[in-house]
Amino acid sequence: MREQLAEVLDPYKGERGAVIPILQKVQEKLGYLPEEAVKEIARFLRTSEGDIYGIATFYAQFRFTRPGEHLLKVCMGTACYVRGGELILDAVQRELDVAPGGTTSDLKFSLEWVACFGCCALSPVMVVDNTVYSRMTPSKAKQILDSYR
Repeated sequence: MREQLAEVLDPYKGERGAVIPILQKVQEKLGYLPEEAVKEIARFLRTSEGDIYGIATFYAQFRFTRPGEHLLKVCMGTACYVRGGELILDAVQRELDVAPGGTTSDLKFSLEWVACFGCCALSPVMVVDNTVYSRMTPSKAKQILDSYR
């Protein structure tokens, strides 16, 4: 991992104020911010791990657990919720046996709910990786999940 991190960190030598871009690049490279990476970033920036965690935990974009192979998001915005978004989320949770914010034990899926995708006319909406699935039903959600297995 040290070699992977060196690739990301080297361009930021001497830039103590580059914590957020460094965290973003490391997460982009590794998929998340493992403890070892946080230690290495702190060492590189000559600061404490607590300082790095303090910054990273402030922003919702950073994750500290390994994500699943596929990121699954269910919209819970008003239009999606009113048209069955909660039923979609419940069906997905039951099918995958994982709660929002979690990752399946086989590391195949990470599940999140989002406040709004801005696709209200297509509601309810579910997104797997970067593919938007519209007018979802619980059975349609199960079929889509099966196609990613």
